[in-house]
Amino acid sequence: MKNYRTNEMPSRKEREDLEAYGLAPYATRSAESLGRRHAEQPHPLRTCFARDRDRIFHSRCFRRLEYKTQVFVNGTADHFRTRLTHTMEMSATGRTLARILRANEDLTESICLAHDLGHSPFGHEGEKVLDELMKEKGGFDHNLQSLRNVEVVESPYPGFHGLNLSWEVRAGLLKHEAHIENAGLDGHPIGPFQSIEAQIADIADDMTYHAHDVDDGLEAGIVTLEQLETTEFWRTAAAATRERYDNLTEFQFVRATIRTMLELQVVDVKNHAFEALEEFMPQTVRDVMTAPRRIVDFSPGMQSMLDEFSAFMFENMYFHHTVAAATKESVGLMRKLFLHYIGHPDSMGRKAQERIGTEGLWRTVCDYVAGCTDRYAIEEYEKHCLGR
Repeated sequence: MKNYRTNEMPSRKEREDLEAYGLAPYATRSAESLGRRHAEQPHPLRTCFARDRDRIFHSRCFRRLEYKTQVFVNGTADHFRTRLTHTMEMSATGRTLARILRANEDLTESICLAHDLGHSPFGHEGEKVLDELMKEKGGFDHNLQSLRNVEVVESPYPGFHGLNLSWEVRAGLLKHEAHIENAGLDGHPIGPFQSIEAQIADIADDMTYHAHDVDDGLEAGIVTLEQLETTEFWRTAAAATRERYDNLTEFQFVRATIRTMLELQVVDVKNHAFEALEEFMPQTVRDVMTAPRRIVDFSPGMQSMLDEFSAFMFENMYFHHTVAAATKESVGLMRKLFLHYIGHPDSMGRKAQERIGTEGLWRTVCDYVAGCTDRYAIEEYEKHCLGR
């Protein structure tokens, strides 16, 4: 047994050995990673995916998520979710599922932490505006932008651009491209389905916002408990909460029901995934990616409830006039700011200006605006555009 009172610490190799013993055969093992674009010496203590996770944590684009809109424009209230808190909650759910399915937790967490790095300010409406502005220049998609951030835009290390993350993390960000025939990354296929860890990260995203957007909507007074009772998903979670607890205050009831919404989804995905694993018996990562259908998914019954619930949320919250008015005003200023930078690229930051020669003006401006926090975009608009 190792004497931990000495300076000798557990090594990367020991962690890789634990993965070889403890992970399911279809899980992604650090020692079998397809590697990085730019060769680096392996870290003596951390596996490649643990190292990726830490690089994402320390990146500027990750820290900026704190000031980017989830649903409500950042700064509206102290307790509303931002892109950062959403990412943290998603990561926790992803690790839970990875542990249940004996998948690689570090890889799952890395994909979760990086999945929204490319999101524009002002939520999905901001993304739509950037896509419209870039329609003749290659468009904009926040998932592809997340990959672009870690490969091109974020460059804190000497010797290469980007964070130089492992292939498996970068491939995990391409969820909308995996189904495309012969889709690949660096010469390796990424589909037709993704790795088990990427599938977990993808569904953890949906599971998390199904729950936390309700929490924010209730606190904002935009949706009510009476309205939520019209949906099967809320009624099911609320009934389970009432059966489990007595004499709750309304605040405690709402919190407990939101936790139950997550629990119901986790249990459903777990059961559905185990059924698929028993049916297909994948023995490798590639077996998961080429299975007849996706392994990590909701059951048809749960998916039906969630479809109804999502429709309710769009009608009663996301398109609510209070949310829509604030978002419309914000994306309007973002559009003007984008066009200002096109006409005056010298008003962007120095590092962005240096990329114009290699990336082109429009893509560089898109990178710059997509990287803005809500707060910085507003400040820049007031500085450069207000009154013009």
